[in-house]
Parts: sequence; C-alpha cells; structure tokens
Amino acid sequence: MVIHPFYGPSLPENGWVPAPRYLLRRQLILDCLQEQEKCELLEIGPGAGALLYELAICGWKCSALEQSPQALKIAESLHNRPALAKFFSKPQRGWDAHFDWLMAMEVLEHIEDDTTALAQWSTWLKPGGQILLSVPAHQDKWNKTDVWAGHYRRYERDQLLQLFDKCGFTVVRIMCYGFPVGNLIEPIRARHHGRLLDKRGKASSTDEFMKQNTEQSGISRSLEKQIYPLYSNFMGVSFMKCALWLQRKFIDTDFGTGYLIHARRIN
Repeated sequence: MVIHPFYGPSLPENGWVPAPRYLLRRQLILDCLQEQEKCELLEIGPGAGALLYELAICGWKCSALEQSPQALKIAESLHNRPALAKFFSKPQRGWDAHFDWLMAMEVLEHIEDDTTALAQWSTWLKPGGQILLSVPAHQDKWNKTDVWAGHYRRYERDQLLQLFDKCGFTVVRIMCYGFPVGNLIEPIRARHHGRLLDKRGKASSTDEFMKQNTEQSGISRSLEKQIYPLYSNFMGVSFMKCALWLQRKFIDTDFGTGYLIHARRIN
C-alpha cells in the first residue's frame, strides 16, 4: 500500500491506483462528510475500499457490502493493516434501520432494477439517515466505457430526483461533477475500453456478460496504471488541484460527466 499525500491510498501491487474520475468525486465526498458527526456508515460496492479506508482513519465506524470476489480480496488487503472496516459479501441480519449514513459510488447504474435496489438500501438507514450516491450522467454520452463496465444506463437530473422521491428520500443537494477535465478524459477512456472489449471473449449470456463486467469495473485500472506517474507527480497534482477548483465552479450545472446526490431518508 502507498499513501499519496494528496490522493490518499493506492495498491499498485494489486493493480489499483486512483483514477482521475475517482479523484474528482472523492474530494466532493470528503468535503461533504468533513463536518458531519462520525457515526455508522455502510458503503455499497466499495471496490478497492480506498475511500472507506480514509473515512475509517478519520473515525467513522465503517462497514461495506461488496459482492465481487476480486474487489473484496483487494479491499480486505487494504483494510487489514490494521482492520479498519468490516466487509461482507451479502446483507447481514440487524442492518434494518441500523446505519446513519450509506454510500454507493458508481453502483446503481450496474443494477437493472434500480428502484428496488435503492428502496432496499433505504431500509438499512435509520429514519433521517443520509445517503451519498454517484452515477454517470447523461444517456446521450453513452460510450464503450459504459458497455465495458456493465452499465444498464446513465442518468439525468430529473430521473434521479424522481427515483429518490419514489424511494422515500428528500434530496439535500445534487451536484454534477467532472467538468471540464472529466469531459476531456472520457473519450480517451472510451477508446481504451473499446479496445479491451474487442479483445475480450463473449460471455455465454447477457447476464453473465454484465456480471463479469460489473465485478471488474471497480478495480480494473489498466489505463490508469500506465498514466498514474504523470498525474501523481508535482505537476500532475498541481493540474488536479486546478481541475478540482474548476469543477466547483460548475457543480450546479449539468455540464459534468457524473452526478453526486446527497439525500435524507424521510421516515
């Protein structure tokens, strides 16, 4: 494990480094949680578990639900020095109305029945409990990365607001993040993932294809491993700081590549 002074933990020995899109989202999440009381938090689909690691270090009592065996193995290797968070491969008894906060970053778009999933997650929150959730934005931006990752959809602002209202949440704030740097990076990622799709053998069924892609999407960093030395050095960090500053100027527009929504369970 390596702790970058600005980007946080990475696991280069396991092939995971923080992607630029992750870093653009991470800073907004940390800013949102910084002033909150440290309490019980559940993350759905944490991938490598890097964000959960940072929260646990800060005093949050963290649990995670991760159903990808590959991701679970990497996350547990990050969190066993010392054991900082509890990881589970399936929901546990006692979760109903148990957690103060729930996070699900880039997860909901992988689930065909997103309404049922979000409604289920809401039952794990205490009444008044809060959720932070991110999804890719704008269906007209659908590209090879979405196929490679096993997405069912991208989201629009009104679609998200209706979904959260239907599932018993009141929205505190919805942010569209990533502009402009995320918009510039997305076509490069799409070309890279298109080449990976061309090389990959087809699964026996659509369900199997989606399952395989979903399980590896949170931890596969084949492109980012190649370019991480460029954006983790002094010049790269300076550029990323500028990107984070710029995205804040446009966070309330719909120009970005992803939505981050903060909502509260009504009852």
